[in-house]
Amino acid sequence: MISRSVRFAVWAVVLGPAFARPVSAQVVRVEVMALSFSGNETLSSDSLARAIVNRRSECRSFVLAPFCLFRTGFARTERFLRERELPRDIARLRLYYHDRGFREAAVDTVISRPNDREIRIRFDIDEGRPVMISELAVTGVEGLEALELESVLPLQIEERFSRIRLNAARDTLRMRLQNQGYPHADVFISSQILSGSYKASVTFEVDSGPYAAFGPISVSGNRRLSDRVIRRMLPFSEGDEYSREATLLGQRNLFNLEIISSAQVVDTLSVGEVVPIEVKVAEGSVHRVRAGLGWSTIDCLNTEGRWTSRNFLGGARRLQLRARLSNILAEEMHDTVCGQAGVGEFGDLNWLVSADFTQPWIFSSRYSLSSELFFERQSLQDVFVRQAVGIDLGLVRRFRAGTTVTLSYRPELTSLDAAEVFFCTSFLVCTPTDINVLQSANWLAPVGVSLGQDRTNRILNPTRGYSAVLDVELASDLTGSDFSYNRVFAQVAAYREASHGQVLAVRVRGGWVGAGTFGLLRSVGDIIHPQKRFYGGGPNSVRGFGQNQLGPRVLTVDVRTLVFPATAEGVAACLPDEVVDLSCDAGSLADGQFDTPRPTGGRVILEGSLEFRFPIQEGRFEAATFVDVGQVWSENERIDLGDLQVTPGIGIRYRSPVGPIRIDLGYRTRGGEMLQVVTSQIRPFIAGLDDPDDRLQRVVAGEIRTLDYVLDDDLALLSRVRFGEADAFSLSRLQLHFSIGQAF
Repeated sequence: MISRSVRFAVWAVVLGPAFARPVSAQVVRVEVMALSFSGNETLSSDSLARAIVNRRSECRSFVLAPFCLFRTGFARTERFLRERELPRDIARLRLYYHDRGFREAAVDTVISRPNDREIRIRFDIDEGRPVMISELAVTGVEGLEALELESVLPLQIEERFSRIRLNAARDTLRMRLQNQGYPHADVFISSQILSGSYKASVTFEVDSGPYAAFGPISVSGNRRLSDRVIRRMLPFSEGDEYSREATLLGQRNLFNLEIISSAQVVDTLSVGEVVPIEVKVAEGSVHRVRAGLGWSTIDCLNTEGRWTSRNFLGGARRLQLRARLSNILAEEMHDTVCGQAGVGEFGDLNWLVSADFTQPWIFSSRYSLSSELFFERQSLQDVFVRQAVGIDLGLVRRFRAGTTVTLSYRPELTSLDAAEVFFCTSFLVCTPTDINVLQSANWLAPVGVSLGQDRTNRILNPTRGYSAVLDVELASDLTGSDFSYNRVFAQVAAYREASHGQVLAVRVRGGWVGAGTFGLLRSVGDIIHPQKRFYGGGPNSVRGFGQNQLGPRVLTVDVRTLVFPATAEGVAACLPDEVVDLSCDAGSLADGQFDTPRPTGGRVILEGSLEFRFPIQEGRFEAATFVDVGQVWSENERIDLGDLQVTPGIGIRYRSPVGPIRIDLGYRTRGGEMLQVVTSQIRPFIAGLDDPDDRLQRVVAGEIRTLDYVLDDDLALLSRVRFGEADAFSLSRLQLHFSIGQAF
């Protein structure tokens, strides 16, 4: 029997419009300035607000609060009274409570009108006493004990008698049966509220139907792919136990083949013990050519081209040829729109040429094999320039729920340039002979295991869900690597969507790398290859810092700047002999007299980001506020969370077809820091041995000054100096980033 409260709610929904004032009678629109709930002790106000139609006007973000005070249009989302919906909203709230176990809930409204254009609405709620489940049973499970259906029920005795929870429990039982051989299973709910009490008995009546197996599999729509290729991507065969989940997984496997544009794996009509399956596919074009041109503050101008065969040699195998150029015009545009790009040897053209082959089926539909042959020249700004040739082999195992495990082996013959400062400051290898050995062509050959899980709702711009990655690498003599190391890196990102397109995103990541010996130069001790160290700062890291500028760094300076005065009346920062014996103190130099600090990376990294994104124009633009924290620690530093740098900031995004185009502005809250100084070593001029023209020279106040010293081949490590402004606030600590894609 339908209760009196339910009948009232139904009549309110049906007859509400008859008692509402016609729209034509509304002379002016009335803005809802406030909407609140009182008396709701069990259900939150947020959930109740989502259950009704009327909404209140809101500020788009707390950042725009000053503009909202003056009711600036772009800062507010204005909502107006929908008067005919008020009685329906009361009915909606009563139904909302009724479905969640509150059969006696009462709702009333209190309305105030400060003026003709504004209204404030309050819903007063008397929840009443809820009905609780006192008896819970599952029937019809004779012979199904192995499925343990009772154990998967998301419902317990002494819970509220909620229709929402009852339906969820029914769906859970039905799905469990359909995934374990009972395709025609159904579950019925029988419930009764005990007379004169607030207790209910609930029975789930299971009708399992016949146990069934997969029957004949038919394929349609394929033109280039054979039936055999399509069937082997299915995680089941004819005769296997029926599973609804297996059909969905097979559909996903087929769609992952790039040549397949759509795929359906459907059950044909059957009520017996055999379920025939029909696979319907549609194929796309075999070959695809893509080209693109981009720009960022790090890579400057860059371009890329790809040619892909999505059915190479048949069998849905994929071959992709790719070429990429970056750092285009980096030197020429550094002072304008490419401020974070490299200069000098770091600003030369970077390139990549690769051939990538993928075998989508190996052992079973859950495994795939990939291999990539690559040639590249890449520079890590102000750290090193790397040229490499190698191959990347990967065996991928896909699990359910978006989980993958990848076993990889990546041997590459790599040589470094411009890494002298890195080796000298990090490992005290400062002589040219030893540095040349480290920079020459050496093998870097790690074995890796990567575990990934992606539960987000979108690839380019997620708004819900989470993703997690764990990477482990090992390199040693046994893997064919000249550099030995162990490396672990982990990252977790989560997203929660609020109302009106607002998204709260959070990310935490960290890593550790352990040093090992270098096979050709064991006497220098343990060395971590520069490519495998951790670097922080940049558009996808701690955004208050430039690319790689967070963590251990060193200052480089021309020795002539140290031993010659800047003006005719000035005094040099150091005497030549002080450079020779490493007692020179460069602290008297201004920050601008040093080169850009050069990162040396570290063995431990810890970063975290909190970002709030909100729309500022429907469909196209959104803004963001964020706080990034992080630090990188070197081998000789103690890990102290007090060292973490905190950088708040704001940003704006344009939602383009290729992903969000992003501009972020971060601010470093801390000022100067102590950095070590590196310069060229010098020695006294030796007459008869050295060329007089090699003596140190510099133009000071229009005249050439000369010292009886010449450059040595070694590097000189000097004491630390304070670098950067230490004021409470400085515009120099602002950092601008321009890139494509969300920060995480």
